[in-house]
Order: sequence, then C-alpha cells, then structure tokens
Amino acid sequence: MVNALTKAVRKKVKQEYGLNPQVEGEASAGWMLLDYGDLILHVFSPDRREFYRLEELWSEGKTVLHVQ
Repeated sequence: MVNALTKAVRKKVKQEYGLNPQVEGEASAGWMLLDYGDLILHVFSPDRREFYRLEELWSEGKTVLHVQ
C-alpha cells in the first residue's frame, strides 16, 4: 500500500509539474517520505502512523490533505 501510494504520487507530480522528490524510508519499513522542497509528503502504514504520531509533533504545521 505504501509503495503503491508513493509511486502514484511520484508519477502524477512528475507528469503535472516535472518534479522528482528526494525519497526517504522504504515501503517495506511501513513509511516513506517524498520531499518536493516546499511540500513534504509522509506516507505511513497504519501501525507506523500510530507510532510516529506526526500530527502531534507538527501541530502548528498546516495539513493540506489528510487521507485515511
């Protein structure tokens, strides 16, 4: 699931904006981060999302889109 989501995002952003992200993490570890400079996308498996709880760490940051 993590790999499929990040792959779809990378393809669409590349088509629409010609951008390639810096990639951190691995799908097999349950999380990946796509860094587009001004935009950072975190994709987590449900258990990794619960573990990291980024919403609490970045409570003052602006959430652009939240999908569960």
